[in-house]
Amino acid sequence: MKLRFLGKNSTPGDSPTLYASDQNSYVVQGWKIYAQDLLMKLDLPEGHTAVEVPTELFEHLTKDGLPSGEIKTFEPPIMLITEQGTCIVQGPKMRDAEALGQMRLPDYEDCIEVPTSSITALLKENSGPDHQRPA
Repeated sequence: MKLRFLGKNSTPGDSPTLYASDQNSYVVQGWKIYAQDLLMKLDLPEGHTAVEVPTELFEHLTKDGLPSGEIKTFEPPIMLITEQGTCIVQGPKMRDAEALGQMRLPDYEDCIEVPTSSITALLKENSGPDHQRPA
């Protein structure tokens, strides 16, 4: 899998990063979740994990030709919004060796692969009830 760097929101040592893949997906690199209270709120299927990223990370979607990166609908793959305003994103744990070789992945971070359609759906207004699920 080939990755194309879209952007990161980082300070020295921290690097949530967003990539577009050649497999019609996005790869979201973020902080591993260690807080048991957050982990207990997630239903992680076999082979899936969750990462924490700032919501602003998705603003880099504009570099992939999307008109906006503003999240307007909080539904899967976004599972929770934390009190700090970050989001917990869930998906299949990245295991592709070629993709992993293209990124710097510190021990305290992990990454997931999410279908492009799942991410772009988050950019559309949801006319139904409020789906934001605070942590």
